[in-house]
Amino acid sequence: MQDNETGGRVAEKLVKGARISGGQRDKLASDLKKKYEGGRSIRELATETGRSYGFVHRVLSESGVNLRGRGGATRGKAKKQV
Repeated sequence: MQDNETGGRVAEKLVKGARISGGQRDKLASDLKKKYEGGRSIRELATETGRSYGFVHRVLSESGVNLRGRGGATRGKAKKQV
């Protein structure tokens, strides 16, 4: 682990395609879950760890995290003008 510019701990960049299993995967899943629940996006976590979006998404899902919906504007019913 290394400190980032804001003083927090950052998961080490992992070698692309390297297998992550056992205790290492559990530790990574715990770190990702904590950061995701703290407001970080899957894309931010993927960039930070050097893994793909899909990998981070899968690890979070396996960890039982309630994934947030997509951000941005949503289309709803138009409000009726009076």
